[in-house]
Amino acid sequence: MLVLPPEIRNAIVRRAREGRPREICGVFGGKYEKTGRSIVRSQYPAENVAETPRTRYRIDPEEQLEIFERLEDRGEEIVGFYHSHPRGPPRPSKTDAASATWPDRSYLIVSLEPFEIGSWRWRASDDGDGRFEREDVVLE
Repeated sequence: MLVLPPEIRNAIVRRAREGRPREICGVFGGKYEKTGRSIVRSQYPAENVAETPRTRYRIDPEEQLEIFERLEDRGEEIVGFYHSHPRGPPRPSKTDAASATWPDRSYLIVSLEPFEIGSWRWRASDDGDGRFEREDVVLE
């Protein structure tokens, strides 16, 4: 379960709409609980540096490291990541699965057409593959 404050949800949706037709992306900070519940306390927008930003997202590794250091300085944990799909689909793509690297963390997607917000946990497997599992998003 991903617990998301409404003001953070609204900020991400607004940014996704303003960023259209490019995908937007960022990192969630907060409290990661091994019980399966993650509480978002902050979001850190990042620049999308993908070669094809209309259909892919990529956070610059140096910017990602800076975000991780800010999280640590604030006593937060990496809860997960978010990005938008300006023209759908409202679920992770094959590219999203191929680039997922943080086991048990949330990957929230804002789809604009059709409008839908969903979140998935990345589950790594012993064979080196993995899969996304849909999770509940609770506004709190």
